[in-house]
Amino acid sequence: MNEQQWDTLVRVVNGEKTKERPVGFIIDSPWIPGWYNISYMDYFSGSDLWFEANKKAVETFPDVMFLPGFWSEFGMCTEPSAFGSKMTWLENDLPHAGKIFTEASAFAGIEKPNVKTDGLLPFMLKRLAHNQPKIQAMGHEVKFAVSRGPLNIASFLMGTTEFMMALTLSPEESARGLATITDFIIDWVELQMETFPSIEGIFLLDDIVGFVGEPEFEAFVLPALKKIYSSFPAKVKFFHNDSFGLINAKYLEEIGINLFNFSYNHSLPEIRELAGPNVTLLGNIPPLEVMSQGSEQDVTEAVHQAMNSIKDHSRIIWSCGGGMPQNVSTANIEAFARAVNNR
Repeated sequence: MNEQQWDTLVRVVNGEKTKERPVGFIIDSPWIPGWYNISYMDYFSGSDLWFEANKKAVETFPDVMFLPGFWSEFGMCTEPSAFGSKMTWLENDLPHAGKIFTEASAFAGIEKPNVKTDGLLPFMLKRLAHNQPKIQAMGHEVKFAVSRGPLNIASFLMGTTEFMMALTLSPEESARGLATITDFIIDWVELQMETFPSIEGIFLLDDIVGFVGEPEFEAFVLPALKKIYSSFPAKVKFFHNDSFGLINAKYLEEIGINLFNFSYNHSLPEIRELAGPNVTLLGNIPPLEVMSQGSEQDVTEAVHQAMNSIKDHSRIIWSCGGGMPQNVSTANIEAFARAVNNR
């Protein structure tokens, strides 16, 4: 992000009025390679191609905030790789991290990785560090430390079904495994912030938290997220969960989250009521049905519908109800920005 975009983001999160109506999207490997017309393998294996693809996105849409901005990632493999997951790489599809545990007892005894040496983490930091001078030459900085959330990582290590069953059938073992993953995330965020002093924001992504009931949320999710977000004095504490589910919304402020990206299945007024007035909302146009598969007119109508659904537009950044999906065209992104600013 450039300094103007960061300043706008912080001001919106703080509840201040801005001249512009902020538009922002989460962009990463599901969207960027196809839009830039390269394969997934080229995107992940080539540092120069990674930089050029992100550079083109930033330059093509100068009035759009891309979050977190120049995201050095390896899809869902990034954090699970540090625990020893087998990684499957495909030329024309996203990579996959294989599960390594089948029993809750094994998950409970999981060892915390060394974030400086293990898995893909060093490569993620090196790619970003090697390109930092070019990023800065464009007027941008590394502003976010990023990680998948504790339940998301656990679901890859055990398998989603197996992990969800373990939360119910083996709560003590599940809690021990999640505690280790939580401490790992804190180490990982801390290392990113030490490596790039320009970082002033934290961004966690965890869709699995939308799959649990309230008792499980309070037992497993709430303490883990509170521990992570309270460990750092970040200006922006960003959380993404675009799975269907409302439980987490009412706990955001208690956790310390001040920016929330949620499912398009939930309306802005609905989330605003649950989250309260102090959490900035990022959303909530349907990513697939409208942004990817719809026409420019569909995008315009969806944006206006969302904007008309809520009277108070403070602490709102107009976006998808989720990350940018595959096959979203330049024309549809431009139509989105026009619809917001010309309303």
